[in-house]
Amino acid sequence: MDEMLDIRYEDELLVVIDKPIGLPVHKSKGMPHDAPYVTKLLGQQLGGSIYNVHRLDAKTSGLLLLARTPEIANQLTGQFANRLVGKTYIAIVKGTPPQEGTFDLPVRKARKGKKAASVTHYELVETVHTGWEHREEQNQAISLLQLKPETGRWHQLRQHCAQQRYDILGDPEHGDYALNRLIAGHQGFKRLYLHASALRFTHPDTGEEMQLTSDLPSTFEELLSSFRD
Repeated sequence: MDEMLDIRYEDELLVVIDKPIGLPVHKSKGMPHDAPYVTKLLGQQLGGSIYNVHRLDAKTSGLLLLARTPEIANQLTGQFANRLVGKTYIAIVKGTPPQEGTFDLPVRKARKGKKAASVTHYELVETVHTGWEHREEQNQAISLLQLKPETGRWHQLRQHCAQQRYDILGDPEHGDYALNRLIAGHQGFKRLYLHASALRFTHPDTGEEMQLTSDLPSTFEELLSSFRD
């Protein structure tokens, strides 16, 4: 990856980037030794060590908070653990959910892990109809949702949406594989339609409430606009 990471905020203690899709946050088992990941690339870009604070799946794009010292990383991790951080995501899903609501069924804590309590609030932003006949639907709808998780389980948003059959488009693990193929063929590329769009936390040094936002990705707008009347 030759492009510089998109930095949305930085100071001597922390950094917030707008992470692209397909880029892991940190190195994990099985990755080639020369594989790119955020903490490595951002450390090279800024000329210093970078420490991850929270999780954002490689397939998910959007705002990611990182620390420049282990001490600050611990403080920020504590905010996430104590649910003091506000996180907002946007997703394009299958179907037409009610205008607003809460998903609160337990989800798995890991691929083979036990289930744990979890809560996600959502709000419907827009629905468009594809004109496609898909499974029982004569005119398959897809919808733009705003998602606000209270908890932070493994693939929580993806699991919660799939449990209600509002599968997030492009999700290869929990989603509707046949619909994913239709969407990829329509768009000419694959991606998970999940984006971390807003982040609110307390600056560990100044105590200031930090609020950052990220625009709707162009790929989301292109997909929706292709079906608008």
